[in-house]
Amino acid sequence: MGVVLNIEKGKRDTASIKDLIDLTSSDMTRVNELILSKAGSDVEMIPEVANHLISSGGKRLRPMLTLAAAQMFGYSGENHVKLATSVEFMHTATLLHDDVVDESDLRRGKKTARTIWGNQASVLVGDFLLGQAFRMMVEVGSLEALDILSSAASIIAEGEVMQLAAAKNLETTEDEHFAVIKAKTAALFSAAAEVGPVIAGASKNDKAALRSYGMNLGLAFQLIDDALDYGGSSKDLGKNVGDDFREGKVTLPVILSYRRGTAGERAFWKSAIEDGVSDDAALEKAVGLMVRHGAIADTIGRASHFGEIARDALAPLESTPQKAALLDVIDFCISRVV
Repeated sequence: MGVVLNIEKGKRDTASIKDLIDLTSSDMTRVNELILSKAGSDVEMIPEVANHLISSGGKRLRPMLTLAAAQMFGYSGENHVKLATSVEFMHTATLLHDDVVDESDLRRGKKTARTIWGNQASVLVGDFLLGQAFRMMVEVGSLEALDILSSAASIIAEGEVMQLAAAKNLETTEDEHFAVIKAKTAALFSAAAEVGPVIAGASKNDKAALRSYGMNLGLAFQLIDDALDYGGSSKDLGKNVGDDFREGKVTLPVILSYRRGTAGERAFWKSAIEDGVSDDAALEKAVGLMVRHGAIADTIGRASHFGEIARDALAPLESTPQKAALLDVIDFCISRVV
């Protein structure tokens, strides 16, 4: 079951990352080759687990951001390929670890690695990929890029712990939730975008613009994921619809519905989130309450707000095909709910 979300008629037809894919196509071929090479190991289980997730159909948006951002400022070397691969390995490692923490069974329509090989293997292969990512960062030889990406790795881990500490806490505020998703999701988007101009030798203002773009794009991206859990499809979301609800995650639609609800409705949320009474009937009621209180629509509105901040961050920069493609990404991320 689910609800139909619609914020801008026809946007699904026009929002696309085709230009980004085309602009980064040749570089992404080299990224994909490097991914396969660096995911290899004499330890048989490592490439099995890594390739299971790496080949599962993700769009590889984050490494494309790195490549496009480097191209945007005229970079012509090879190091952007290594950094883009590092970004994808960091993302993949995070997914492996997330699925263990969240006890998820489905990722992008396929069984998660942990359900096939177990939690221990998923965690350890994630650690291997992080190690490979840092080796490539060192090979690039840019201390600034290394600092940006290593800081992001620490922030992502902090975000995971913050989310764990706040699990099932219905008193979580909107600001507290934004702090979690800023760390968990937006930090890597920000780092992926910023290291492009860094290795291209761009100005301080240019680097700050891409950092802000990536951060706000990441916030918008995660808020749309929050909304999709209650009104999307497994194909769009990359996991089972309603997983956040069943796992007792306090995301923005829940926060808004809980705060805006009656005493009786808040009792329902406590039963569902805190006590785990989260069957299909409860999920249907949860979606109904979200629609009644405008929680899904307002979550999408918050995402659109951060999307506009991302758009404004790039506004002063020179017009290039890469800039236009990065702006398209904003519309694409938000259009996933249409």
